[in-house]
Amino acid sequence: MSKEQRIISQPHAMEAAIYELQDRKRAVELGGGDKRILQQHERGKLTARERVELLLDPGSFRELNPFSATRSPYMGMGDISAPGEGVITGYGKVNARTVYVFAQDFTVFGGALGEVHAQKIVNVMDLAVKNKAPIIGLNDSGGARIQEGVVSLDGYGHLFYRNSIYSGVIPQISVIMGPCAGGAVYSPAITDFIFMVEQTSQMFITGPKVIETVTGEQISSEDLGGARVQEAISGVAHFTSGSEPEVLAQVRRLLAFLPSSATEKPPRKQNHFQPTLDEVLLDLVPTNGSKAYDVKDVIRRLLDDEDFMEVQPLFARNAVVGFGCIGGFSVGMIANQPKFMAGGLDINSSDKIARFIRFCDSFQIPLITLEDVTGFIPGVKQEHGGIIRHGAKILYAYSEATVPKITVILRKAYGGAYVALNSKAIGADLVYAWPASEIAVMGPEGAANIIYAREIAKHENPEAARASRIQEYREQFANPYVAAGAGMVDDVIDPRETRTKLYEALELLQNKEEIRPFKKHGNIPL
Repeated sequence: MSKEQRIISQPHAMEAAIYELQDRKRAVELGGGDKRILQQHERGKLTARERVELLLDPGSFRELNPFSATRSPYMGMGDISAPGEGVITGYGKVNARTVYVFAQDFTVFGGALGEVHAQKIVNVMDLAVKNKAPIIGLNDSGGARIQEGVVSLDGYGHLFYRNSIYSGVIPQISVIMGPCAGGAVYSPAITDFIFMVEQTSQMFITGPKVIETVTGEQISSEDLGGARVQEAISGVAHFTSGSEPEVLAQVRRLLAFLPSSATEKPPRKQNHFQPTLDEVLLDLVPTNGSKAYDVKDVIRRLLDDEDFMEVQPLFARNAVVGFGCIGGFSVGMIANQPKFMAGGLDINSSDKIARFIRFCDSFQIPLITLEDVTGFIPGVKQEHGGIIRHGAKILYAYSEATVPKITVILRKAYGGAYVALNSKAIGADLVYAWPASEIAVMGPEGAANIIYAREIAKHENPEAARASRIQEYREQFANPYVAAGAGMVDDVIDPRETRTKLYEALELLQNKEEIRPFKKHGNIPL
């Protein structure tokens, strides 16, 4: 063959190779085939590839390892087509910022995890950490691939290990978009946030059939581990939505408040802050400590555009946590909710608050605490359930956190709960109090009834004596000026200026550094 003939033939040879590449890519993109894609749609679910495209900025997804194939020779696995090994991995952009993603493909082997499937996920997690970017997992899987035996379980182990050692390094987000059972639930459980879709996603260790066999109890998959159950009762899920597009939009919204890794601060949104007096705040919080109100109304008034993304809104509703911005600064908001249990702290709210604090501290998100608390919830059930151990988590989390920490006492701050909710004693940078707030060991009514019980009982007019002693206790101990005089409150502020005071505090503390004694890690009371 002449030189001229070789030059002419080479492009044709390359074209054939390119055609083959394109055919192989189309086969991978088709996943389990048209029939299984149709079945996925009939269940009200999107395909893995459709989910990735919805999650990421248009045209930004770049796939990795699309031609992976099983190495298992057993049970006829080598003869079965499994495009992409049942999982799509790669990277793209969310709001023009890089993220890494994997999406299990239920149309291929039911999304079951095998050795190579797991290796693909592990690879993309490692890349995410090397490049300091969040990892998002779209989970839709029947569990471990039984045909591959114990190597599939080993694959889960590699995931759990990385979830654990990468915790606090990059944000890890799990989106449950189908079944998630057995050992598969523990990878999402270690990640920072879990999103679920109502009616189509479930999480449980043992399914309904196993439970019926072992205990005789009958229950549906949805009632056992559906989205509402896992958000409102167990507290496993952090966010739920009614559809897959909605839940993916929520993931995008969450990422806007977070940094890409622990080495950077959250993105600061453009905001032209204007100091104002907010008259509305005066009407939102009753001065009568026995009257309930919705603290979320207060939170929204303090945030830019009244935009508040609440975390676990249906779990432990006596506490409110979530994300927002003040003057463009991303902040983590923590508040007592007087609408439920008078805003007191119990086992579940303690867990909810403590874990949120630790996430924000991991990723340099300042913490703002709005306090209106009578104390820890009393009762045999709480004591036997370990309120001491669980309540201590809040104390530990606040004390350990080194991000800017600001507290505003809105109305009541009593007893050990006052200390636990970011008091100066456990490391608050700034504590503000509204002028009608009460800060004391306990409420004036209860204190007077205990301290002056005999005197009141003997008095010719017990009610008048009680009222007098209550007012005396309030003036001597329960008002914010006593705490301010002792240095426990930095300033008593006009409630209308609260948003401005918080913005000024965030600017003041934006370069905060705090050095702690060397240790491998602490031992939080779990």
